[in-house]
Amino acid sequence: MENTSLVALSRQLVLRRKLDVIANNVANIDTSGFKREALELDEYDMPVSRANTFPRRDRTLSFVEDWTTTTDHKPGAIETTGNPFDIAIQGSGFFVVQTPAGERYTRAGDFMLDANGRLVTNDGKPVLGEGGEIVFQANETDVVIGADGSIASNVGPRGRLRVVDFADVRALTKEGENLFSGEGAVPAEAARVQQGALEKSNVEAVIEMTRLIEVNRSYEQISRMIGAHDELRTKAIERLGDVRA
Repeated sequence: MENTSLVALSRQLVLRRKLDVIANNVANIDTSGFKREALELDEYDMPVSRANTFPRRDRTLSFVEDWTTTTDHKPGAIETTGNPFDIAIQGSGFFVVQTPAGERYTRAGDFMLDANGRLVTNDGKPVLGEGGEIVFQANETDVVIGADGSIASNVGPRGRLRVVDFADVRALTKEGENLFSGEGAVPAEAARVQQGALEKSNVEAVIEMTRLIEVNRSYEQISRMIGAHDELRTKAIERLGDVRA
């Protein structure tokens, strides 16, 4: 009788994890460049005993296992903002930012200037150009960013944004703060950038909310099933206790 509870609990643990992933997607609907995540499930067969002395063969028990979390790298919609430091990538590719742990990659282009005139992410990480950090002087105005990532202002050229791509984006590791890490970055020759625009999250609100409801319902159904099983076991124990030796 314990097998029923164990299988049900394995499903509940996975549903709890799935709920966390969906909730994170919903929370980042308005996060620029955010990429939706999904929990991939697998079936785990419990090993059975192999002794030949049992009167009948053991039945294989199937448990639910959360195998991995995948990232959907489908581009989000591009929205015009008019802010000269908002930049969107058209097509595949990633901006390169400098972090204490090394170079990291992002699709979020909601940049700004810090107190030192550096082009940085919204949490202060330097955005890298082909020659390193991109720095503007206090008297510079009329910043223009071309489709090829070239940057110019009223004082002349200021470098070029570094945009890279990967042979297989599925190999990238999501690190939080809308950043990815990975090996094998190469210049994204076909990528084009758009100034004054942002790539929105690729999360579809209606779909994620529907999945959230489905997971909640499944979790509640399993909870009721476990409760009914526990009640049945309790009654069975009580009846066995009433049997006189």
